[in-house]
Amino acid sequence: MIRPRRSLLFMPGSNARALEKARLLPADGLILDLEDAVAPDAKAAARDQIATAVAAKGYGHREVLVRINALDSPWWRDDIAMAAKVGPDGILVPKVSSIEDIAAIAERLTELDADPAIRVWIMIETARGVLHAEELAAQTHIAGTRLAGFVFGPNDISRETGIRMLPGRATMIPMISHCILAARAHGLVVLDGPYSDIANVDGFAQECAQARDLGFDGKTLIHPGQIDACNATFTPPAEDVAQARAILAAFERPENAGRGAIQLDGRMVERLHAEIAKKTIAIADAIERAGR
Repeated sequence: MIRPRRSLLFMPGSNARALEKARLLPADGLILDLEDAVAPDAKAAARDQIATAVAAKGYGHREVLVRINALDSPWWRDDIAMAAKVGPDGILVPKVSSIEDIAAIAERLTELDADPAIRVWIMIETARGVLHAEELAAQTHIAGTRLAGFVFGPNDISRETGIRMLPGRATMIPMISHCILAARAHGLVVLDGPYSDIANVDGFAQECAQARDLGFDGKTLIHPGQIDACNATFTPPAEDVAQARAILAAFERPENAGRGAIQLDGRMVERLHAEIAKKTIAIADAIERAGR
């Protein structure tokens, strides 16, 4: 079943008040963070707080991911053990760069006898990760990897490569497109990275629109104030949904059953447009069911 992933908000695991507040936020998903947002001496306490929050099952329809620490850190094994025990919807792993990384995650989850429903998401935020994005995406077909999606991480890519983060992201477009194509080639969800200048409302709106037009399913966020604008951008407009329903209805007519293309409202519509229409309707219906 398709679920909306317009907005996934990072929430620091060390902030108990933020974890509680997240129960009322209109985000489609939450990323309870043990990595960048948590200082080294606060990792253990944050892990315990996230465990309590996830186990309470108080986040309703929101998809809940736990971002663990990177595989080269001393914390990731404890992080993933906690997640396997309390059962979030998924685990988000930063700085994944090789198929060996994905295999290590899968092996650890198998050792922990983790619920198969717990999915694995990986952040593409290294030069090597971008270069091998298609190879990484293909691991979704390997039994036991649980791979569900990519999250593009521009800030770490910029730090590692020296590629500047400029308004409009022209410098990043080739990498972004490469990662989106890799994800789509293997049926994965792909989310855009966060926009850091939280005071720049117009800049954020422009980047959301760009992300939608590039083909991202949604965007990760770092502030609750970004949720509404992000949701609005990634919600199919009512006129698009109405047009999608009209396309499906037209192809369902007996006289069109064997046709590959038909005329509708003065334009030619092909079967591929019907497939696009199905996805538009599915997303719109999922948003309506979630009440957001």
